Parts: sequence; C-alpha cells; structure tokens
Amino acid sequence: MIHKNNHLVIMAGGVGSRFWPMSTVDKPKQFIDVLGVGRSLLQLTYDRFLGVCKPENVWIVTNQRYAGIVKEQLPDVPEANILCEPCRRNTAPCIAYVSWRIKATDPQANIVVTPSDHIVMNVEEFRRVVTQCLSFSKETDAIITLGMKPTHPETGYGYIKADLTSSSVRNKEIFRVDSFREKPDLATAQQYIKNKSYFWNAGIFIWNVSTIINAFRVYQPTLSKVFEGMNDVYGTDKEQEEIDKRYAECENVSVDYAIMEKAEEIFVCPSDFGWSDLGTWGSLLLQTRHDLFGNSLIGENISVYDTKNSIIHVTEEKKVVVQGLDGYIVAEKGKTLLICKLSEEQKIKQYSGEM
Repeated sequence: MIHKNNHLVIMAGGVGSRFWPMSTVDKPKQFIDVLGVGRSLLQLTYDRFLGVCKPENVWIVTNQRYAGIVKEQLPDVPEANILCEPCRRNTAPCIAYVSWRIKATDPQANIVVTPSDHIVMNVEEFRRVVTQCLSFSKETDAIITLGMKPTHPETGYGYIKADLTSSSVRNKEIFRVDSFREKPDLATAQQYIKNKSYFWNAGIFIWNVSTIINAFRVYQPTLSKVFEGMNDVYGTDKEQEEIDKRYAECENVSVDYAIMEKAEEIFVCPSDFGWSDLGTWGSLLLQTRHDLFGNSLIGENISVYDTKNSIIHVTEEKKVVVQGLDGYIVAEKGKTLLICKLSEEQKIKQYSGEM
C-alpha cells in the first residue's frame, strides 16, 4: 500500500550529450531510449517508483527548455508538478526549491530524490530498499543516501565510507556515514574496494521534508532565505515569475557540499540492485546484455561478424552489418553515424561540435 505522504523528486535538468549522436543539448540523455526498450531513461526512472508513490506526488525539476518533453513523456504527472529552473544552479538550489514547494502542499511529506538518467537492473530490490528507507526517514530526523556496493575500482564516482561497526537500532541495513570521498584516482579506488566500508555515491537521497528544510536553514541560511521568502507564491500563478527573478541569486553548489558533508544525522543504506549512472558508452556496454563475443547489440536489424567487445546502437530500422571491429562504438541517429574506439570516446564531444 502506497503511503499518502510519499513523494518522488526526479532531477531532470541536465544538458549533457554523452550519448551523441542520440543525445544532444536539445534532447539530452534522460529523454532518449538509451537501452532500446521503448522508454527513455526519465520514463524508466518514473516506472521503477510505481507502487512507491502516487503520480500526483511525483515532482520533476527540469530546465525550462525541456518542460515540453517532460509533459510528453510523463503525461500522468500533473503539469503543476513540473518545476522549471530558469538557469542551472547545481543540485542544492534544485532540491531546496522543490522541498519548499512540496512542504506548501504536504507538510508531512516523505521524499526520495533521484537523478533522471541512471539505470537499475533489479527493480524489485530497488523498490524494497527505497520503501524501507522511506519508513526510516518518516520515523526519524535522518538524511539517508543509498550506497552502491562497488564491483570494480571506478574513478568516475564519489564514494561513501560507512561506519559498519553497528547498524541503526530501527533498521539493521542502515548505518551512519563516516565520511564522503571525492572521485579518487585509480590507486585510491583500488584501495577503497578492498575495504568493505566504501560504497559508490549514487546521488539518491531520502528524507522527511521538515528534516531537509531544517538542514538548509542551519547549513545554508542564505539559500534557504531565497525559498522561504516565496512561501506566499508556491502553487500560484506568480510562482514561475518569482522563481525566474530569484533563482539566479542562489549559489551554484551541490547538495553534497551544501548539506551532506555538514549535517550530523547522515545515514547510508548499502545496496546492490544493478545500478549505473550511464556516464559513458563504455558503462552502457557493461550494463547491457552481451553476445558470446562481448558485443552489446541494441536494435532489431543488426548482424556482426568477427567483431567483439563492441556496442552497436542502431534503432531506426536500418539493416546494419559490422565486420572486424574490436572495442568500438557504432551508433546512429538521423543523418549522423558515429564509429569510434571505446577507448577514445572522451574525444566525441570535440569531434561532434556538441561542446
């Protein structure tokens, strides 16, 4: 049974084009069908919270230029719940805005905040973990983050060090956070994964609305003053006008720096449900199904010969035949075809003009 005070916040304002040519600044990766399953990453994010909260308690924070795409892809979400940032100010202002907005609607709200462009392979386990964390935050003043059990020494993620010496009395799967660690170099990442106390920071947060608002008041008083000062306009036709006027005043800062690294009642729930932030074509290759030669074929009409360790993403009904490649990306969108070594994909932006 869905608790009436459960709310979901999806942060969908990113403008990255990491999966070029499929994704561009006009339609970044959260709005495209990266996995070739007929649903965008945003839609898949929404889908995995079905049964956790009601559609009317789903909130999307996005850039104004993407509001139309959000409405099209998530028609069950009320239009009033699509909050538009007039400019980019990182995750702390984004979360502060939606927190004050939700509090105006439901002062008892229990909130889970998630990025829009990650994938989860075991949705049933994901829902179990999120539901138990929501129960924990409902009963306490805790701020909870999900820590992913690392599978390899990843240098592209931040890490959470947990105090595993004793779990919470209320929930044996939840532990206090010892510290947050920046993205490490390879040697440091190798040391982290030898220590079972370290987890990947997935950027998924769970808290009661009063808890997070109080944390902003204590640790970010200047930021909180901006959104506290708009209490009279939330939910009215003046809200967007005021946000457009005041949002640029906010410091450009992540919620990790603004709140997580300062607050005291911070907990982590170590989790293992097949998570990835899909930051690269290489990560997509790792997370998708392979043939016997390590190839990931996303599309209905692809044939490969003497090819291995490659990802071929062609979903536009063209017949594609690939021969003799090892460790390559082959991707098509419209009139653009990309053929690139996986080891050189960091150069794609440079070549594509999507700088």
